[in-house]
Amino acid sequence: MHPVIAAIGRCAAAYPHRPALADHKRAVSYRALSGAIGETAVELRVREPHVVAVALDNSPEWVVVDLALLAGRMPCLPLPGFFSPLQHWHAITEAGADWIVTDRPDFFLGLLRGNGVPSARAPDLELFGRRVAQIRAVLPDRPHLPHGTTKITYTSGTTGQPKGVCLDGAALGTVAGALAAACALTAADRHLSLLPLATLLENIGVYATLLAGGRCVLPPLPDVGTLGAAGVEPDRMLESLHKTGATTAITVPQMLRALVEQVASGAAAPAALRFLAVGGAPVAPALPEYARTLGLPVYEGYGLSECASVLTLNRPGAQRNGSVGRPLPHVKLSFAGDGEVHAEGALFLGYCPAGAPVTPPWPTGDIGRVDGDGYVYLEGRKKDFFVTSYGRNVSPEWIETALNAEPEIAQAWVSGEARPWIAAVVSPRDGTPDIAVNSAIERVNASLPDYARVQRWIRSRQPFSADRGELTANGRLRRHALRERYGSQIESLYPERTYEIL
Repeated sequence: MHPVIAAIGRCAAAYPHRPALADHKRAVSYRALSGAIGETAVELRVREPHVVAVALDNSPEWVVVDLALLAGRMPCLPLPGFFSPLQHWHAITEAGADWIVTDRPDFFLGLLRGNGVPSARAPDLELFGRRVAQIRAVLPDRPHLPHGTTKITYTSGTTGQPKGVCLDGAALGTVAGALAAACALTAADRHLSLLPLATLLENIGVYATLLAGGRCVLPPLPDVGTLGAAGVEPDRMLESLHKTGATTAITVPQMLRALVEQVASGAAAPAALRFLAVGGAPVAPALPEYARTLGLPVYEGYGLSECASVLTLNRPGAQRNGSVGRPLPHVKLSFAGDGEVHAEGALFLGYCPAGAPVTPPWPTGDIGRVDGDGYVYLEGRKKDFFVTSYGRNVSPEWIETALNAEPEIAQAWVSGEARPWIAAVVSPRDGTPDIAVNSAIERVNASLPDYARVQRWIRSRQPFSADRGELTANGRLRRHALRERYGSQIESLYPERTYEIL
């Protein structure tokens, strides 16, 4: 039995009425949760699914379906709501998700039928008095998954077509247990989900809380101020932290920045909050340090999907500003000659569909170092892709290719590392006015998920040129040179507060 399922069973027996899951309107006891997991696992098992996609907003129902699949050893494909239709289609077909549990049945039926896949509504699941839609899809084939796959997690992807990372139950349980211990979680903890449950980091945070016998508070994302992949309402987020009495929560840097601005402007820091994790993207060291002076207990960590989420974490009594913390006990890190971080421990099984087996250590693509006390510091990324401050991996070439396909745009370079949205330097075709370039960018944005859309842009001073070192001989962008030339103008597009330690 999976350790999370076993822990829920033990709590159900010893403390049957203890709340396990809640939203703003209701609570679900450990006994009710345990029963719902078993009943839902049986109901899903009789469907004989290849893969079950879960496309629900944050809710107790999301967790029940996910845990039922974990208990029944059926592969689960969490689908983030912020994915574009093309990304949803890619994930469903690549993973072979022939069942979809969703609160958006019309969208998914339209997506499937629009792509020629026969599909139909099946009887709804009934969970805690709420009906949840099920869709049966007759896919042309069932892609082969690595043996033992329990979860297929798709990140935002370094290209328009993200990769599916296949994980087994052992890896998920190992990381959840390590997090529960590192954060000293207990039955008294209330974890408020601020990130989509389809995000592996948040999913693991729920597992860790349930392992400790705590309570997971799971309101719909708009209720806690999380809007898509690149939006936040800080006043609503802060209100939720206060109202729920949350002791733990997980954020990405842009969320943390928004909370810091609220508290710095005079709002009270949440009194019960004792562990506010931040990860998913680089964090300027001044931000968490300033947050702590305001009473926000911020702890930075680092991980990746291929290692079942968290690898390193700062924690109470073991924290160093500017670092991403020490490795969790099951993790072994090494560093290649160029400084690339290589990781072992709770590795994934492979990408979807099944390909070459994974052999440790895994090259993370991040450049880093470790100090004499074991604290890890990240210094950059080996490849060109960047990570926004919302933790979304983005390939600049993906967006640039789309922009360059527009007749009004000759060349484009995009930037967004550790920023809340994407900015661009555009070289329009001769004589193209700004209003036409804006229209072209709007057309491209309509085809992209929200986290990859260009929000602001500037004109290039001249067309990008190999003679000035901005292009390679074969026409590829020299990104470092372009940042040297346009970096200050790009930075001026982001009106943000600079944090200083008082």
